[in-house]
Amino acid sequence: MHSQQFTPEPPSNDTAGRDVPGPLRSPASGADRVPPAFDVIIAGCGPAGATLAAELRLHDVRVLVLERETEPASFVRIVGLHVRSLELMAMRGLLERVLPHGRRRPAGGFFAAIPKPAPEGLDSAYAYLLGIPQPVIVRLLEEHALELGARVRRGRAVAGFEQDDEGVTVELSDGERLRSRYLVGCDGARSTVRKLLGVGFPGEPSQADTLMGEMRAAVPGEEIAARVAEIREIHQPFWLRPFGEDVYSVVVPAGGVGDRAEPPTLENFRQRLRAIAGTDFGVHSPRWLSRFGNATRLAERYRVGRVLLAGDAAHIHPPIGGQGLNLGVQDAFNLGWKLAAQVRGWAPETLLDTYHAERHPVAQDVLDNTRAQTELLSPEPGPRAVRRLLTELMDFEEVNRHLIEKITAIGVRYDFGEGPDLLGRRLRDVGVRQGNLYGLLHRGRGLLLDRTGRLTAGGWSDRVDHLADPTADLDVPCVLVRPDGHVAWIGDDQRDLDDHLSRWFGEPAG
Repeated sequence: MHSQQFTPEPPSNDTAGRDVPGPLRSPASGADRVPPAFDVIIAGCGPAGATLAAELRLHDVRVLVLERETEPASFVRIVGLHVRSLELMAMRGLLERVLPHGRRRPAGGFFAAIPKPAPEGLDSAYAYLLGIPQPVIVRLLEEHALELGARVRRGRAVAGFEQDDEGVTVELSDGERLRSRYLVGCDGARSTVRKLLGVGFPGEPSQADTLMGEMRAAVPGEEIAARVAEIREIHQPFWLRPFGEDVYSVVVPAGGVGDRAEPPTLENFRQRLRAIAGTDFGVHSPRWLSRFGNATRLAERYRVGRVLLAGDAAHIHPPIGGQGLNLGVQDAFNLGWKLAAQVRGWAPETLLDTYHAERHPVAQDVLDNTRAQTELLSPEPGPRAVRRLLTELMDFEEVNRHLIEKITAIGVRYDFGEGPDLLGRRLRDVGVRQGNLYGLLHRGRGLLLDRTGRLTAGGWSDRVDHLADPTADLDVPCVLVRPDGHVAWIGDDQRDLDDHLSRWFGEPAG
């Protein structure tokens, strides 16, 4: 990019720190000396981008979201919101908005599609899967961001950018230049931001494709269920799952039919169903059809200076277990308050670096468990034998619970140092005098939940709420909860609390 004089566009609603090594340069004249029109520009208005925009707006950060597509996706693909994502929706008061659009399913049978029920007493008030059309959840998240004051501009793609120690100059595909303090790439698996940033994306390329879609079937449901049960003894992944009204979710190995560069056709599905099941079940009237591979990759870094990555721009993996959308949304909840703190000027020196430190290992674990699940879906004798053994082991509650907590992300524990097991974990929606904990987190602030009545948030009260409640449903005296719901401190000593308030929420005001 070359510097040129640029006057930022005035804000309007178009649709309603410490640096790590990277391509930085010194501030130049012209465009780069103009005060940024935005604090954060987000590339991509998918689930991660829309969630991040809303999280930033809770802290009055000026946000612009650039979306390459001119219109939202029209195909109706059903995705699943897992337990942890439902908890995060509840923390921001979004769950009641989302629930009417989805369909609840039991929180079991996720790991390699091994049909085991969820263990008893899963530690959450939201222990179910919510199946919801992807365009609907994206629309709801975008509407939430817009209501909070974010701007979304469609038909605008990032073509280039340069960063310096004061901000990022972003060039759009039409030549327009925008100035922001930070840029976040939430622009998907083929992320332009990641490629321009020069961040490595190591992993495995796709070795096998799978066809996935929703369509009607002419064969009676009992006949389909019986035949699918037979096929699944040998072929994984393969299923026809009923949605009602003769509509089925269909997953079948692609087996080389069609062109990977082109969308699949209904005839591709019929051909593969006949090849594997001996019948195409009379499938017709597709709602949507897609093809996905099993590429598995993880960005080497989530941050280079003032440019960050989240969602599929940072990690890709097969959709086994339905973790992808959830992983990206959870990235955004982790990053949002930290980036806002950096913009607002109260972030501790290393706070923004904890985004990579915490989320990169979580993504690595997701990639590893999808690799394992992929092996367990193989029709080869060895993997089939391991699958049978794991199926037996999952009859032990501890094994089943461990795998369910892994898939649903309620087992995530960030490394905050030595301490009780709850330290670094998310806090469930415990009962408090005002009703429930998550109802106190709608504003995206920290929370000191104090059963002793002796502690105070003091000079951090502009960032951390304080609830003194001896009736709170806790097994410990007090907890400091971060805006993303993870426990940052446990104890009852004010001096120790102050040290941890400084660690996570910067210097006290005044």
